[in-house]
Amino acid sequence: MVFLFGAAVYPNIEVATRGYTHWSMMLTGGAAFLSFFIINKYLENKSNLIKAFYGMFAVTSLEFTVGLIVNRCFNMNVWDYSGMKFNLLGQIAPIFSACWYAASFMSFCLFDIADFILSELKFSIQQRRGSALPQK
Repeated sequence: MVFLFGAAVYPNIEVATRGYTHWSMMLTGGAAFLSFFIINKYLENKSNLIKAFYGMFAVTSLEFTVGLIVNRCFNMNVWDYSGMKFNLLGQIAPIFSACWYAASFMSFCLFDIADFILSELKFSIQQRRGSALPQK
């Protein structure tokens, strides 16, 4: 479910910000959000600011890897950052890593909100079950 959520959301963000997307961004978005989910579980005792650093690194790595495959190997020209300062092979650039940090941070905050809602819902269900039990 987490992968599918990322696969649905990321291409829509891309369409909203640059006007188009590519099918490979569904896979990348799914993998990115799944990375956030895994980071959130393994670093559950760390702050979202720390987790966002790991998320930024994960997504930047994904972007670089996918870029090498779709742009360099298959010449699909999905994106090209070669005109940007400090880019790496035209596939990643520091400004986008900063954006991934912000997106990661927001994702971890959403995980916190979802976790709170689910725990409250679970408590509410358990409370109702407990009150429905016959008293001895």
